[in-house]
Amino acid sequence: MLSVGRSLRVWAWPRPTDLRKGYDGLTGLVRGGMNRDPLSGDLFLFVNRNRTSCKILHWDGTGMCLYAKRLERGRFAALWRGDGEALPLTATELALFVEGCGLVGRVPLSPPSAGPTRLAPTG
Repeated sequence: MLSVGRSLRVWAWPRPTDLRKGYDGLTGLVRGGMNRDPLSGDLFLFVNRNRTSCKILHWDGTGMCLYAKRLERGRFAALWRGDGEALPLTATELALFVEGCGLVGRVPLSPPSAGPTRLAPTG
């Protein structure tokens, strides 16, 4: 079971991916294509050309995990952009994406993270 918290970062690969790739191939895409560390604990999402299957690569602290899902009907949302940059998603958007929601990547589905605010002036 994949359990993600609000502080976890998710990065979607910006192009269709050959999902015959396993741990090593996807890790190479993360390092070489995204310029990110696959051992950071972030989640990395990859989708095939038909948008019927996806894989999520994740380092859980003890080993590399690879989660896969194939939709029996419909397609995953198109997360590919023309600029070739990895698309950041929130944990909520990832959960909706994996469930097959077509709005992911088109409109913001999660509120921005709230930071600490000062309630009283100092002085």
